[in-house]
Amino acid sequence: MTRRTPLATLVAALLLTGACAGPPTSSPSAVPQPAPASPAGSAAAGDAGAGSAGAGSAIEADAMSGIDVVFLSTMVGHSERTLQIVRLARDRVRDDALRTLAAAVEATEGDELAAMRGWLPTTGPGASAAAHHHDGHGDDAALDRLRTAPDADVDRVLRDVLADHQRSAADLARSHVGVGRNERVRDLARRIEQSRTAEVELLRGTGTP
Repeated sequence: MTRRTPLATLVAALLLTGACAGPPTSSPSAVPQPAPASPAGSAAAGDAGAGSAGAGSAIEADAMSGIDVVFLSTMVGHSERTLQIVRLARDRVRDDALRTLAAAVEATEGDELAAMRGWLPTTGPGASAAAHHHDGHGDDAALDRLRTAPDADVDRVLRDVLADHQRSAADLARSHVGVGRNERVRDLARRIEQSRTAEVELLRGTGTP
């Protein structure tokens, strides 16, 4: 255990709580929430139900610009890679704080991934952009580092790989806040930027003796 363990455990628990919460409100939170079934109207938001990430449907085509679609499809690829990273190392991690954080990241991004897929258009002009999932988003060499890391080095390698990966997500989301058109997607980007930045700080902290 490290001196940062209580902080890391607390924030990881908050991430998990956020992932299981209901649809997003007008105030950004640290972690993006699954989308409600309808992109407009509080009544639809109330019907969405907590924890039902797969219930989100595509935002109406005329309410989302091409750049919003590209951002969502890019984040889909990025989250898919995040899950690859944490699942590759989760059974070998030794540090309790790091294990808790990795589990929180996996749960949160799994819910986000389902929600973003539900938002993406499947027909119309935006469908071709949405189909671009950015397969292999990230550095394959990073996955190789995790696969081949000796047991004694897995924690350190996971911190390095995941911190770099989440930092790139924060940068991408921060950029989209300034150029996105759809307010719901921009709100998602704000919350991704906040949560990934917090995760990077925690990943640094879990390695502090």
